[in-house]
Amino acid sequence: MRIGELAATVGVTTRAVRHYHHLGLLPEPERRANGYRDYTLRHAVVLARIRRLTELGLALAEVRDVLADDAGRELVEVLGELDEDLARQESAIRERRARLRVLREDARRGRLPPEGPVSPELAALFGKFGPVPPESPMAAKDREVFALLETTAPPEARAELLAGLEAMMAAPDAVERAHEAYALLDDLADAGLDDPRVDEAARLLADLIPAELIPADLDLGLGLGKGTGTGTGTGTGGPDARGGGNSAFLRAFFADFAPAQAEAIRRTFRILTEDRR
Repeated sequence: MRIGELAATVGVTTRAVRHYHHLGLLPEPERRANGYRDYTLRHAVVLARIRRLTELGLALAEVRDVLADDAGRELVEVLGELDEDLARQESAIRERRARLRVLREDARRGRLPPEGPVSPELAALFGKFGPVPPESPMAAKDREVFALLETTAPPEARAELLAGLEAMMAAPDAVERAHEAYALLDDLADAGLDDPRVDEAARLLADLIPAELIPADLDLGLGLGKGTGTGTGTGTGGPDARGGGNSAFLRAFFADFAPAQAEAIRRTFRILTEDRR
């Protein structure tokens, strides 16, 4: 058989056959006097086995190991590992589908947050705060940053962040005071740094945020530690923000606010770190 005939017989492409030659999976055949390869039935048998193994999901390196093991022990081991991997994928797919069902139901009922999808825990907390006031850019930004932090934070920091939000929500009149903080920060969009409302906003925010969310050794010149919030959730930092990456994030975070708003948030962090000390 010529290469095209072999490929058609087994149901692969001639390019695949040449690739398997290059990797050493399929032995090179004898060549005829005219220079064409002359494939035998044995080549078709090996090529068909390669196809079956790859269709099971084996990588070509694993296929090579299987083909090199005459006793079949390698195949048993590889198939076992493949089955375990598929089981993990099945579990992950089931979890994703369950999450999608919840999101679709929330969307059907008009409860999917604009910054979604987020975790059910964060979505529930957003729900307690009610819809974002259309006149409050700060409220919308707050949720966007919390969604960002939840996505990027390691599991432990994420759990601390959600626990801190839960604690904040448990305080009396938390929602009303949070919306008051949003309104005050929104009013600072065009204010100067010497505006007395800067200090007022900082103290209001400090009363809202659980102090345990702020590391006692917080250095605003470097970055923040645990995920922290301003207002009801505008957050900064990750699990360890003393590295350069999180310092850059903190600079970008403050740069996203108007000067007076950023100053109010800085003063908030100072108040909370001083309370911790």
